[in-house]
Amino acid sequence: MTNEALLHQLCAAAGIERAYHDHFGARHEVASDTIFAIAQALGVTGGRDGQTGDLAMLEPATVCLAGEAEVHVNVVLPAGPHDATFEWTLVEQDGRRSGGSFRSADLEVVERTADGGHERRRLILNHLLKPGYHRLAIRGASSPIEAESLLIAAPRHAYIPPALAEGSGIWGLAVQLYALRSERDWGIGDFGSLSALVRSAAKAGAEAIGVNPLHALSLDEPERASPYSPNSRAYLNPLYIEIETVPDFAECEAARAFAASRGFAEALQRLRAAPLVDYRGVAALKIPALCLIHESFETRHRGPATPRGRAFAAYLRSEGEALRRFCIFQALREARGAADPAQRDWRNWPRELADPGSAEVAAFAEAHVPRIAFFAYCQWIAREQLAHCTAAARSAGMLVGLYGDLAVGVDAAAGEAWAAQDVVVGGWSMGAPPDAWNRQGQNWGIAPLNPAALRRRAYQPFIDLIRHNMREFGALRIDHILGLWRSFWVRHGHSAGAGAYVRYPFTDLVAILALESQRAHCIVIGEDLGTVPAGLREALAAAGILSYRLLYFERRGDGRRARPGDYPRLALVAVGTHDLPPLAGFWSGADIGVRRAIGQFHTDREADEERRRRADDRRELAALWREAGLAHGEASETAPTEAAYRFLARSPGRIVMVHVEDALGLAEQVNVPGTVDEHPNWRRRLPLPVEALFADARVRALLAALNEERPAMNSRRR
Repeated sequence: MTNEALLHQLCAAAGIERAYHDHFGARHEVASDTIFAIAQALGVTGGRDGQTGDLAMLEPATVCLAGEAEVHVNVVLPAGPHDATFEWTLVEQDGRRSGGSFRSADLEVVERTADGGHERRRLILNHLLKPGYHRLAIRGASSPIEAESLLIAAPRHAYIPPALAEGSGIWGLAVQLYALRSERDWGIGDFGSLSALVRSAAKAGAEAIGVNPLHALSLDEPERASPYSPNSRAYLNPLYIEIETVPDFAECEAARAFAASRGFAEALQRLRAAPLVDYRGVAALKIPALCLIHESFETRHRGPATPRGRAFAAYLRSEGEALRRFCIFQALREARGAADPAQRDWRNWPRELADPGSAEVAAFAEAHVPRIAFFAYCQWIAREQLAHCTAAARSAGMLVGLYGDLAVGVDAAAGEAWAAQDVVVGGWSMGAPPDAWNRQGQNWGIAPLNPAALRRRAYQPFIDLIRHNMREFGALRIDHILGLWRSFWVRHGHSAGAGAYVRYPFTDLVAILALESQRAHCIVIGEDLGTVPAGLREALAAAGILSYRLLYFERRGDGRRARPGDYPRLALVAVGTHDLPPLAGFWSGADIGVRRAIGQFHTDREADEERRRRADDRRELAALWREAGLAHGEASETAPTEAAYRFLARSPGRIVMVHVEDALGLAEQVNVPGTVDEHPNWRRRLPLPVEALFADARVRALLAALNEERPAMNSRRR
């Protein structure tokens, strides 16, 4: 076999794209050594559909459309003429059983494998399946052959509330939870702040409150604060717990004494006054307090098995082994990292501890029961408080309520990666090719998932992840939903420009999204920005997933900026994102100065070119707003915030999200991509507390304008 033929075979088997076009339209051929390295990382040697072992009779999972009269299942059998009888049994999710038999000779051949040794034949079950997860088993009538597959019967569309599908659209407020201030916070926005914001925003007409990812970070390294590089996406960040409203706080004399001490008061005053979140300082107050509260809880409730103790026990049972492993990981990381910071990365651990199922890990867990219980307790309390925020939104009559954000992945050193090493690919990171905002491309430091391993696991890791993240939310944004179609892989130690795209089972993953969305009554929003492959947006729209459209980027096919009527109906529309400057910063070009200062432009000439492009952007936008009868000239020193949001509100997009930074006229960027320490990412606090936010004249004027443009929904609460 020639080298070229082998490369072609590897790409076909592993789903690697031989070439790609970047944001500027330039074509990049993927180097052969990159292809060989990705194939090796995936365990692909070519010729067997992305797998190396013997072909199974049934795929681990088969996705079909719920409510169809026929269910089509591929059965893999040896090639050649033969006739054998098989029996099948279907166990539906509700426990109902049915069965039958078939002869292999009666099944249509739909494909032959690359090596020619096997055939895929189509088994048709005349069975109407309800949406859900069902089990199909097949065994030979006169042979020991047996196989089983998960049948995932998915609806055609993700959930959209009828009032939203049929009405004129709604608006919501997007916030970074850590940035909120309140009269009771401990130096960081918390679930108490969020609950107060929900109630006030609902009265002002908002139908949704969008928040940054609330994922668990690393408590022993709190200054690593990016919510998009979490420790686990299934669990929550305990620093968001409002300590003084935990029921066990009132019963814990030691915790109350700690919070009443002089040293605590001095630290709290400093943390509250700071313009940036001091994560280490916040953790130094919250973690000891939570430890004291947990000790009291164990004595008062868990030992005697009070109703509250039994509620915690029920939570542990419902979360099962996944939560236990995550808590063991936190305890292991904390214990090993205390003496050597390099040991915070599990990839530096001894082999026996790097294996979650080892006897050594089990022995560690047995010796550290109280600490592991503490981490589980923190998750229980955080989940309780987030549920209270959800309840506040529902009682206020918000159509959507909380709108969450699911990060695209986790850091390779994270607990989620440790617990799922059979799915996570080591030695590679997710990223993006060069674009207008990042001309060197991006390496996100996020460990990619092995698509073949996901299929082998019948997509269970993905199902569990979506369920955890839809639990308390009325809408969920899927960060970089392009990653369900294909993901850009960058090898450790190499530039992003030397990466390659790897394809994923998009149709199956979107079907699971739709199923879980309908079950949870949770809207799905796909962040479809960047280098968008042809057909992706159309496929998302067909599945009822809202597109994510930004004023900064949206253009017509001819390259001109989009008018309101050009935005799709099935979309969330906004000015920008957390990775882009707020409107005031965009208008003034403050972000260009920041990027020049931290070295993202190599020369003053590059920065000047960006300023000229920005001036063109301002002129184009100002012309659009004048055309729409919205005043404010391009030369205005003040960003035309009201004009921008009225413009978006006149689009047919179902949801307009207002970033609170825009409402307050703030210029500083939440996060500058490509930086870690060069810029205070994920730290800026709002200048006003929640209690005063909706009394601010700028906020009141903007929200009044939105209610004028989109009056249908919010009038329900007037």
